[in-house]
Amino acid sequence: MTNSRNRLSDPVSAARAWARFRWIMRWVIATAMFSVAAALAYLWADGSPLTVAVVVATSAGVSLSVLLAGALMALIFMSSGSGHDEDVGRSSEDLGDRWDRRP
Repeated sequence: MTNSRNRLSDPVSAARAWARFRWIMRWVIATAMFSVAAALAYLWADGSPLTVAVVVATSAGVSLSVLLAGALMALIFMSSGSGHDEDVGRSSEDLGDRWDRRP
């Protein structure tokens, strides 16, 4: 019987979870690049002066915001898909004496 407490110890489950994380992050990176292009296009169409500082600040701010939000979302999906959320939700009675450190 396998240990269902830590499913990321299983190489197949871990590989599947990390593959899904990388797949989501590819889409997040593409979304971040599109968002930067859209923000710069909006600033150009609005008539704002696009100096180097404005372009760098807008690119960094938009891309880092989208990447951070996407990475946190992907980690939530990874946690849920790997079974960690269910393991945390189980009560201590279900685990038996495994975590009881009393002599």
